[in-house]
Amino acid sequence: MSNARQAIKAARDATGPKNSTVGTPASLIEAEALLNRAEDSLQKRAYKQARRDAIAARGKAAEALSSARTADDRNGAS
Repeated sequence: MSNARQAIKAARDATGPKNSTVGTPASLIEAEALLNRAEDSLQKRAYKQARRDAIAARGKAAEALSSARTADDRNGAS
């Protein structure tokens, strides 16, 4: 769960302000939804589902981070 949170934070930091959903990659929105679902599953003691969702959230956050870095490269940002 911690890895997913860290990956989402890195992707969020790379994509822009937290309060802005304009321009937020769909993969980041999906990662956040998956993390919320994982946390809900954890509260319900559905540990296998929580783990699956947390791993999926980390993967979606990695996609979002990769997209943000690619966009920065195309725009000449460092």
